[in-house]
Amino acid sequence: MSAREHEIYDVVGIGFGPSNLSLAISLEEHRANVLTNPITSAFFERQPRFGWHRNMLLPSATMQISFLKDLVTFRNPVSRYSFVSFLHASGRLAQFVNRQDFFPTRAEFHQYLEWAESSLSNVVTYSSSVTGIRLPPEVAHDRPEYLRIDVTDEGGGTRTVDARNVVISTGLVPRMPDGIARHERVWHSSEFLSRYGRTEPGDLKRVAVVGAGQSAAEITKFLYERLPHAQITAIMPSYGYSVADDTPFANQIFDAGAVDEYYFGTERARDAFWRYHKNTNYGVVDDAVIRHLYEIQYEEEVRETKRLHFRNLTKVSSVEHTGSETRVHLVSQLDGPQPFLDVDAIVFATGYDSLDPSRLLGDLDRFCLRDESGRHRVERDYRLVTTPDLPIGIYLQGGTEHTHGLTSSLLSNIAVRSGEIADSIIQRRAERELIPAGALQAADS
Repeated sequence: MSAREHEIYDVVGIGFGPSNLSLAISLEEHRANVLTNPITSAFFERQPRFGWHRNMLLPSATMQISFLKDLVTFRNPVSRYSFVSFLHASGRLAQFVNRQDFFPTRAEFHQYLEWAESSLSNVVTYSSSVTGIRLPPEVAHDRPEYLRIDVTDEGGGTRTVDARNVVISTGLVPRMPDGIARHERVWHSSEFLSRYGRTEPGDLKRVAVVGAGQSAAEITKFLYERLPHAQITAIMPSYGYSVADDTPFANQIFDAGAVDEYYFGTERARDAFWRYHKNTNYGVVDDAVIRHLYEIQYEEEVRETKRLHFRNLTKVSSVEHTGSETRVHLVSQLDGPQPFLDVDAIVFATGYDSLDPSRLLGDLDRFCLRDESGRHRVERDYRLVTTPDLPIGIYLQGGTEHTHGLTSSLLSNIAVRSGEIADSIIQRRAERELIPAGALQAADS
């Protein structure tokens, strides 16, 4: 395929969402400061173009983090890839400041990500899925210096590239309740806007939304406002929406220094992190959205009309399709089975499962060490702990909540996290170049 096909890259990134985009910027800024022998990299992304949660770019939905927690600022405040640089380039810096708001809309932040990506299109190949990572045949019985990456494009064409380090950032996997599959009338929030856009609004007279987190509340609000003729039912396992704790002391959980506190802390300390601060991010909703939905409910009480319905302490037990009908079976934690609910569409905002590298690693997974709970062990620099037989760096951007805490896959720490991975790769290369391979083998024997 490409002349680059047989080059050995210092870094191959699998996936090109915000995390690996931030890493690519960090490596690019390192290259700009190095006169000779710069770090080489290539990234592969299965999507046809850059995109980050496109199906949740709801009108007026805002980010839940400050604009300063962009791709670079906490690592390099003078980077040309900052959100402030984007605003300046877009001619909106003064207007944004006049808003007096730390939180841009999600749509504008996505514009920023696309703007940053546009300067790095030379390092990423889209419509390309990495199907496996393996030892090259010629080094299968030795300590390898690189791994072979198998890549398939959208037309079925294949290629291989070699990497001295691999950074896996394939994102989160949408989670559906057990026994419930996606369908033309059963959606996950990760596909919401595309599904909604392919459906005639007039055909949506009865819609249900399952979940009690930010996405569920935002979709419920969106549907109520966009479908004035429809009955909207919010089904949640809790008694109501819980507010996200974004107060200053709680927000310290997302500081870069908190990663060290978590990583090097005792099991008791780690448990306290989750017990006391899970409500900063998981299963919670911004205060403004909660108040807006409650105001709708109250106004409907005053007008003696009812279009927005809340099924609290309730779960979906099953969904069945009969002809053109979709029937939802419910179970209340108070009263047991409930009358079924017929819907034209139901949206499951039921979250995501974290990244699991095992599928991609395949046979290489046997070199990766695990803890007592069977989870991958991970170094502080986000590198998988491997046996001496595999000295190559395999880094994770996500899937490290058990070792690095709440910020493992979040934007809050993206600049520092990606910078630490880049620094680790650069440092390990410097150490490798100073020590001849024969000396390494002698030291191991």
